[in-house]
Amino acid sequence: MSNRRNWLKQTSLGVVGLGIIPFDSFAIPTKENIIEEKDINLIRLRSNENPYGPSALARNAMRDSINVSNRYNWELLDELIGKIAQKHNLTDQNILLGAGSSEILNLVALYCSKKSGNLIIAETTFDYWTVTAENAGLKKIAIPLTADKKHDLAAMLNAIDQDTKMVYICNPNNPTGTICANEALLDFINEATKKTKVLVDEAYLDYTDQPSLANLVTENKNLLIAKTFSKIYGLAGSRIGYAIAHADTIKEISQLQFSANGSVSIPSASGALASLKDNKFVSETILLNAAARKYTIEQLENLKIRCIPSHTNFVYFSLENYNKDFFEQLKKNNILGTKFYEEKGKWSRITIGTMNEMKQFIEALA
Repeated sequence: MSNRRNWLKQTSLGVVGLGIIPFDSFAIPTKENIIEEKDINLIRLRSNENPYGPSALARNAMRDSINVSNRYNWELLDELIGKIAQKHNLTDQNILLGAGSSEILNLVALYCSKKSGNLIIAETTFDYWTVTAENAGLKKIAIPLTADKKHDLAAMLNAIDQDTKMVYICNPNNPTGTICANEALLDFINEATKKTKVLVDEAYLDYTDQPSLANLVTENKNLLIAKTFSKIYGLAGSRIGYAIAHADTIKEISQLQFSANGSVSIPSASGALASLKDNKFVSETILLNAAARKYTIEQLENLKIRCIPSHTNFVYFSLENYNKDFFEQLKKNNILGTKFYEEKGKWSRITIGTMNEMKQFIEALA
């Protein structure tokens, strides 16, 4: 997504509204002064949300959980942590819950900035969370992507020095949609974690066949992984994510939370638990996304708009040769897009919605 935190501020989404907002429209913001977001005809292709979720199982579970929301969430969170650990063949001590993976990224940033130094990150990537690290005293070192918009792992490894407290890898990368080759990433992790902490953001990995790095954390204290229920599971508005790391590392990071794992509500945890059981919904989402993505890329290229091959639920493309005002075309057709991420080449990104939404998107550009 273009900016998880700013988007949340704009829309004021929260689980507190789950008891009063109809579930067929629960992704609609509630803030009265955000008129555009209340337009039910608006096509939202900005924040990499899953247009098909939450699944029916998750919706039902969240609805039913309202009746027990007068109780604290401890027992339910223990169950959820256990299920997540089981999914990754780990123990409960390897998991830390957060209000979306955004909270996890912020916690890791604070954790790594306890001593001054620097953090290494790609440019362009999902970097909005790094303001936390910079405000805490870390200097950000941005390493340009390769010509094909992939992480330059060799350059990032070479940039590590005695002051480097962490390296961030978004894989697949947002906004480019590119993915690190698994063997190259494993080699990078092996070398980089000898010197510093490495945080791998796997928010979009569920859209790929590449395995998670979760199995490495039992032996590697310097590897941290951020996961989310926002994307493939369609729970962006419920704000639930988690960290995977060595038990000692999780213990240290959890001390930065007022109450370890406590920022996840009962409705959100209930939706997450149900989502973990709904493999059919996940499989269908992957297939629908792949079909709509393929169509979108083909049609954009027919319009002479260069696209980067995507492993996600969004597409990165260059508007350098597009003769119309792209953002004005979107506005006229009630479509929310993002921005230019790179002025050189006029690179932008669009979320993959439903097939019908993507057809309307292409029609708007033609």
